[in-house]
Amino acid sequence: MNRPVLRDTAAPTPDPAAVGLTARALTDEDVDAWVAQERQACLHPLHAWTPENYRSSLRAGYWSRVLCAGDRVVAVCVAMDGVDEIHLLNIAVARDWHGQGLALALLQTLYERCLHQRAQALWLEVRPSNARARALYQREGFVDIGVRKHYYPAENGREDALVMRREIQLEAAHALD
Repeated sequence: MNRPVLRDTAAPTPDPAAVGLTARALTDEDVDAWVAQERQACLHPLHAWTPENYRSSLRAGYWSRVLCAGDRVVAVCVAMDGVDEIHLLNIAVARDWHGQGLALALLQTLYERCLHQRAQALWLEVRPSNARARALYQREGFVDIGVRKHYYPAENGREDALVMRREIQLEAAHALD
């Protein structure tokens, strides 16, 4: 099922600015403090990205957004542009900001990036054990495409990844131009 990028649900898109948050690109200076928060926010510290994951993404020039409360980063999104598609690499929210719509707000920003880049699809991998993220992605119109076996490090070895995809309707968005 194709869903338009523009919100088509009754729930309003959260506005981080309305709760005093600012958005900007991730910097190297953010990484160490953020990784400590991400480790606390995950079900297990192994589920968090490492400092090298973030620094490698910065060196590669991947797109990123952070939401900040003052000087503190409280949410992060990193994505990689492809040919006619974008791949969501990581999205994470500090534990004390869970349930406030920040992941959804970052996804909405990423949908806007898809339109700007004329990406026809947004891809991601998610742990089967991450029920909260899977529920968000399903509400947002992502569908299961496949499984990457033994993709993630886990406390008892490795965990599979569910591959999900959301089609982006470019025509509807560009009709508004």
